[in-house]
Amino acid sequence: MVGSDTMEAGAGGIALYLHIPFCQTKCSYCDFNTYAGINDLIPGFVRALCGEIAQWGRLLGGPEVETVFFGGGTPSLLSPEQLALVMDTIRGSFRLSPGAEVTTEANPEDVTRERMAGFLACGVNRVSMGVQTLDRGLLKVLGRRHTVERAGEAMKAARAAGFTSINLDLMYGLSLQTLDQWRATLQGVLALRPEHLSAYCLTLEEGTALHRWVRRGSLPEPDEDLAADMYNLAEDVLGQTGYRHYEISNWTLPGQECRHNLVYWRNGPYLGVGPGAHSHLGGYRFATGLSPHEHLRNVAAWETRRQTRESILSEPLLKSIPTVAEVEAIDRRLEMAETAMLALRLDEGLDLGAFEDRFGQAADDAFPGVFAEMREAGLVDITESLDGPCCVLTPRGRLLSNEVFQRLLSVRPRQAVGGRG
Repeated sequence: MVGSDTMEAGAGGIALYLHIPFCQTKCSYCDFNTYAGINDLIPGFVRALCGEIAQWGRLLGGPEVETVFFGGGTPSLLSPEQLALVMDTIRGSFRLSPGAEVTTEANPEDVTRERMAGFLACGVNRVSMGVQTLDRGLLKVLGRRHTVERAGEAMKAARAAGFTSINLDLMYGLSLQTLDQWRATLQGVLALRPEHLSAYCLTLEEGTALHRWVRRGSLPEPDEDLAADMYNLAEDVLGQTGYRHYEISNWTLPGQECRHNLVYWRNGPYLGVGPGAHSHLGGYRFATGLSPHEHLRNVAAWETRRQTRESILSEPLLKSIPTVAEVEAIDRRLEMAETAMLALRLDEGLDLGAFEDRFGQAADDAFPGVFAEMREAGLVDITESLDGPCCVLTPRGRLLSNEVFQRLLSVRPRQAVGGRG
């Protein structure tokens, strides 16, 4: 039996993710499903993306979409007219919530006032720019095409176009990066005063250029202890300047949390379209195939049959969709573990009452001894909120969060007597 969030197709609001797989160049650290040198596919890809959106809208009965996120890749390679076509298709296929958060990722080199004004006019109201660092040498190591100056100019262009919600992505724990370089990047970014900041520690992914350089000795291994110092520095500097550290890797000014990502962290329903996109709906996790060329062919095959609304999602139904390459049923036990793990990423933590309401079982009963063990190790604590007790990561727990999450995933939650299957 699938997880306890089994729902009728289209019931309740969802988040919508659109994967745009195109890049001008491939960054040295990137292992995302992105491709350089195939930008000639963009016009056909946009038409296929609209067809895929329309098919999902018919199958799910056009549920309400509360957030939209254009990720990649480089969505800012799309023209305002192409983005408007996709947004019109979303509005025609789903019920786009009034006040929906609509985010597009962008690279600084693509950002002009005119382009951003066009994006704003078609309904995008939040932009997330990949700045990564404000150090010239490190930008070259990462394979970024923009300059330090261009990052600031892009921020000003987005502001001039009318954007009032901007995120900047940063990276730390890089090979050759010093604590002073990281401090300078933080200070430079704070001078721009974005509403939201994301800071991710470098992970050397196999198959990337950066991984090859480190493996053959061209670059040193990143220093884990230094990376921890950089994380603590970000926490101190950003906290002193009004940013709330609301998620392990994310900081926000008041009221500017990324609503789309909150759906992920609260283990809510989302639909992903485009090559390599992932979805979590109706007790299933499923993903599309990676190849952009193959994805276009699969969308065309799906469009040859008129999709009808289905009352409930099922594994045979999902596997019959040409674009879907992988399907996994999420049982109740896995759903409990993931709900706890994702909630602990947030500063609000795991609402213990809400967990018990959702699963009919207290978290301590579901994971016998685990939370007590982690409290004793100083990794989690119990706090009181207006809604009741919550389990939160301690500062030490944030630094060692992967250990906490692995512990939750390694222990199969205990089944409550008479509980849902």
